[in-house]
Amino acid sequence: MDNINEVLNAMNGGCSSMSWTTEDNKHLWGRNFDFNCIAEESKIIYIPKGKSYYGCGTRVENNIVEKTKTVSKYAAVGTGIRLMQSTPILYEGVNEKGVMGGQLAYRCFAKYNDKKAKGTIAVQPPFLVTYLLTRCKSVDEVVDMVENKITLMNIPILGQVPPIHWIFSDKTGESVIIEPDERGVSIYRNSMGVMTNSPSYSWHCLNLLNYFNIRNLDYDTLEINGEKFNKCFTGDGAMGLPGDCSSTSRFIRLSFLKKYAVKGIDEEEGVSNIIHLFNNVAVPLGLVELSEKNNTIVYDECLERYEYTIYTAVMCAESLKFYWVTYENQRVQCIDLNDLLDVDDYVEYDLNRMPDFKYITKK
Repeated sequence: MDNINEVLNAMNGGCSSMSWTTEDNKHLWGRNFDFNCIAEESKIIYIPKGKSYYGCGTRVENNIVEKTKTVSKYAAVGTGIRLMQSTPILYEGVNEKGVMGGQLAYRCFAKYNDKKAKGTIAVQPPFLVTYLLTRCKSVDEVVDMVENKITLMNIPILGQVPPIHWIFSDKTGESVIIEPDERGVSIYRNSMGVMTNSPSYSWHCLNLLNYFNIRNLDYDTLEINGEKFNKCFTGDGAMGLPGDCSSTSRFIRLSFLKKYAVKGIDEEEGVSNIIHLFNNVAVPLGLVELSEKNNTIVYDECLERYEYTIYTAVMCAESLKFYWVTYENQRVQCIDLNDLLDVDDYVEYDLNRMPDFKYITKK
């Protein structure tokens, strides 16, 4: 396989994610996909119900574990790759029951099991999004599946075990975060619905205490030592909000954006608003130069020096619509899962990353 590094990197991308509820009670979830490349074969993939796949092993490696064979109960759509042939790898997606979620990098902290628990199905970490979206109709079922029915295995795909953690949400608005680490699998129910990368979710939450003074309300005139100072700018309520691209700073910004940003009166306005919020934690090309130079990049050969936000995906639990924009193409694209539910085979769509401008005066 010529592009092995691309595939491994796609399973190991950085990112920021957040759940969202509009004023008319539409439940959204979305994420930025941040990395220095994405596998050329990455597409928007529709997975129909009734499709067989495996929790462990791949056809390209000729190591499929037959005991892990399962059948999709629910259709799903999301960004991913089918290069493994036997099982699609979804980076994120939404299923026909409104369960949404995805995987994000969890470097230095992710730890998986060397031995399968009795009575469970072995699942390799990159297959978990596919497994849960095609098998679960609610966050409750996601939690039950992870706690009681599967074991996340320390088994390499193409020579590596990607360090990842997961976040899922549904029509109830609850967001659950799943983190496999040295303590076992930590499951955070009723989380704040914000997740970035390492360290752990509990660490990020504790770190919020360092920013208790942040608010959206501007401060008034400052009076000190008998002098009055009239402010000459706005936005000082958020002074001290970190602006760098690190995981810790992105978590802080998204947490306060989720608290204060206008929700949107309906789905379309909500999607537009949340994309703006993801822009606030997006990584511009050139700002994050990577110190590790050992990746061979084919698809984005000229961009291998930098990590950047390759795409942003947003989905709705009620309408089952999957929206996305790419770094190059900021026009919002959308696929409606309802339009595909009668299709009984895989369907793939291009990300359409090339710039797409609307020329108003062109005849």
